[in-house]
Amino acid sequence: MENTSEIIFDKLVYSCAFESYRGHEEFIPDHFLGFQISGETHAFHEQGKTVIKENTVVLVRKNQLIRTIKYPSAHEKYQFISITLDDETLRQYSNENKITVNNNFPGNQRLFFEPNDFFKSYFASLIPYINKTQEIPPKLAVLKIKEAIELVLLSNPDLKNLLFDFSEPHKIDLAEFMNKNFMFNVSVDAFARLTGRSLSGFKRDFNKIFQMTPKQWLKEKRLKEAYYLIKNRDKKPSEIYLDLGFENLSHFYSSFKKKFGITTTEV
Repeated sequence: MENTSEIIFDKLVYSCAFESYRGHEEFIPDHFLGFQISGETHAFHEQGKTVIKENTVVLVRKNQLIRTIKYPSAHEKYQFISITLDDETLRQYSNENKITVNNNFPGNQRLFFEPNDFFKSYFASLIPYINKTQEIPPKLAVLKIKEAIELVLLSNPDLKNLLFDFSEPHKIDLAEFMNKNFMFNVSVDAFARLTGRSLSGFKRDFNKIFQMTPKQWLKEKRLKEAYYLIKNRDKKPSEIYLDLGFENLSHFYSSFKKKFGITTTEV
């Protein structure tokens, strides 16, 4: 059966699948509130792995890298629905309600919510837009986002320190970050933002540390890791190429041969 992922309007995303499949690496630029209707989402990120089980509400924080595997349940297709809490709407909400941030929100706190009647009713109200029984006016889309914000704050008022913190990511250790996240197949712009740098500043700092461009280093790093996994962990190329950031197997094979002068079977 065909996997589908469909954007209903630009802040509402519905994902559906009848078979297990691996999602693309994603840079998450905005917070979003999601509900696991059926099946499970296994999310891999810098802090480890998070399993989002059926009938779970989760708030995913912005400015992070995530890789997902989506599993249908034994009796139901995979379904996940999310709504983006974008900075523009959050700023507007903050100004309208005179909200001030007084503390930093813990970076390692898991953001799950009990699917109470309020959350259940909210996500049920989005179903007509999934089924496309009618088009959603732009003003109503903004109201649905603000309703989601209200529900999050009702569940945990301290989340204002997360949602309404509009400071830019601070400048972090570039070498440490890249060595932890080189396998994510996202743009250089995303890596720059996540390390608290402009694109030009990122490229300048990167060259000072690694003496090569980001794209060159990423390819070298991924191929060396592939060589190690094939030689020392008996991994097959088909098992690792996606996890190492290569888009297709043929590109991986040709890059490997060009780098090491041998095929993967000769390692």
